[in-house]
Amino acid sequence: MAEITLFIAFIAGVLSFASPCILPLVPAFIAYISGVSADHLRRGGRRPEIFVNSVLFVLGFSIVFSILGVIINTAFSGIAHDIRIWLGRLGGAAIILFGLYLIGIFKLPFLDRERKIRVKSHHRYVTSFLFGVAFAAGWTPCIGAILGSILVIAITQPASSFYLLLAYSAGIGVPFILAGLFTEQATSLIAKHGKYMKYFTVVSGAFLVAVGFLVFTGQLAAIANLSLAAGLLG
Repeated sequence: MAEITLFIAFIAGVLSFASPCILPLVPAFIAYISGVSADHLRRGGRRPEIFVNSVLFVLGFSIVFSILGVIINTAFSGIAHDIRIWLGRLGGAAIILFGLYLIGIFKLPFLDRERKIRVKSHHRYVTSFLFGVAFAAGWTPCIGAILGSILVIAITQPASSFYLLLAYSAGIGVPFILAGLFTEQATSLIAKHGKYMKYFTVVSGAFLVAVGFLVFTGQLAAIANLSLAAGLLG
């Protein structure tokens, strides 16, 4: 598996975490899954418990995305090369549209609708895990386009789909776990600089347009193969 596509998936996850739909709500997410008050978060109290709940939350959505990667691999691995080329072109065009949507050039109504799944459990750790599963099963308008783009890449490269979605999960999960580990600093940083995070939507859109162009022209696969060959020769 070439590192370039894994890197793209990881960066896509980081951009999802930094999106206006997610980042400002991270303290509320952490407080909810950990069962602590906002005051505890600001003071950095109950750090071990918060950290464990954050890890379980990340584990929940990582498992769902990983299973989705396996399903994509099973469903699309037998597709002929010619069909895969056309899938790449269609997929690249779709990713470009997702990018233009994030930039704000036009609207995609099906991405503007927010999907949510309610979670009920009397055990806090179970709640954290199930909330992670629900996070993967639903989506918000900000990350729908980014996640959709990674799914498109996974379909065009089914042999790598599991690793792509795992890398995407890591891109969201690592910052979230760090926020759970350093809650006081993260809460303060988000409150202080959160207003600038709206620009990440434009950055994310530009990123997707560039990736979509590479997928449409077949350059992403070429770069990945070149990277893989260089690694084998090295």
